[in-house]
Amino acid sequence: MNISLYIYFGLGAIIVILFILLTIKRPKKSTPNNSNIAENLRDEKQKSSIILNAIEDGVILIDKEGTIQLFNPGAEKITGWSVEDARNLSYQSIIKLVNDKNEPYEPENDPIARIFKNPVDTIRDNNAFLVTKNSKQIPVSMSISPLLDKNKQITGAVAIIRDVTEERIEEKQRTEFISTASHEMRTPVAAIEGYLALALNDKVSTVDTRARQYLEKAHDSTQHLGKLFQDLLTSAKAEDGRLTSHPLITELGDYLEQLCNDLRFAADKKGLALEFNIGSSQNIDATQTSAGQKVIKPLYYVFVDQDRMREVITNLFDNAVKYTEQGKITIGLTGDQHVAQIYIKDTGVGIPSEDIPHLFQKFYRVDNSATRTIGGTGLGLYICRKIVELYQGRIWVESDTGKGSTFFINLPRISSEAATIQKRQEAANININPITSLTTPMIQ
Repeated sequence: MNISLYIYFGLGAIIVILFILLTIKRPKKSTPNNSNIAENLRDEKQKSSIILNAIEDGVILIDKEGTIQLFNPGAEKITGWSVEDARNLSYQSIIKLVNDKNEPYEPENDPIARIFKNPVDTIRDNNAFLVTKNSKQIPVSMSISPLLDKNKQITGAVAIIRDVTEERIEEKQRTEFISTASHEMRTPVAAIEGYLALALNDKVSTVDTRARQYLEKAHDSTQHLGKLFQDLLTSAKAEDGRLTSHPLITELGDYLEQLCNDLRFAADKKGLALEFNIGSSQNIDATQTSAGQKVIKPLYYVFVDQDRMREVITNLFDNAVKYTEQGKITIGLTGDQHVAQIYIKDTGVGIPSEDIPHLFQKFYRVDNSATRTIGGTGLGLYICRKIVELYQGRIWVESDTGKGSTFFINLPRISSEAATIQKRQEAANININPITSLTTPMIQ
């Protein structure tokens, strides 16, 4: 067989293959019809229903009129209201909240009413008691999130309610144990500290240089232990509402400027600059005394206990000094018509992003080389949060590792007119009710 025959056979095979490929009927692409769409929607609805029914927490969907549109079995179990009875009723008929003194929540304190009035962010309330259908009070933790349309207008809200009865009982037992143990141990520790101080007093006793070094180390350790017990007592009091507080109308500008003057020595000692920033642009060098300076400043009135707020600012400042080797620390004050915002900014080591969500928890400390060499109880920031929350405020931190940290405190701002009226009431020894807060995000 010659080469031409091979060519003919090859061309013939190619023609046959092409003919077969062209004559094969390809399957048509399926297009979804209405029945498939409806079936998919039913499947999704069933999945959502299964998930909601499996959640033990109460999930309640409330429309913008305040009417309950969704009520899962978890909410039924917590409130005592059946799904059929609760649906299409006003949430105020179902979700009745009281405080630890059995006083009904005022509208300005109701977290659901607040979310509809100011749908900025999720609102949480961990101290409420829910009155059930059978008039039983159970401690609950609530989280209310707004539902917004494309124009950022609120169309409804989702309330997540959790029964925390067991957690409250366990927490109370732990708090009582810590409070009792700390109180009992403070007395012998104070006695040891006193005797060590006497031993180090040249007028009372004579010790050689080597022994003095040992005694000084023992004295420092005893002081640290005493501070630990004091922090434990303070945290226990903050949890069960025994933390003493005597709030008064306070103008934060003058208050913080004076506080900076008291704190500047600690910054000076470590070679750090301390700056006080008020408003949007006025900077005051707090490493120098402010005598003779005349600065026009906005007035930021708040309702706080000055001693308690001093604890908070001092604690945040001390942390900034501890974790900053060079640079400066800035204590600032700004705000809008609703909120006065304090911030403490440093140029220190910063805080890892994974640690930030846990930073204000009890006993939590960042675990790195910087914190291992610096002592601490892990209670300072927790106590700061509890104190700020006493005045309906909010505290949080923003940080970049290696670039420093900024701690923010938002407090409800009082107008000059309202502050003048309440000062008169204070002068007349009239009891003043706490002012509720709009805990807005950071003010730019």
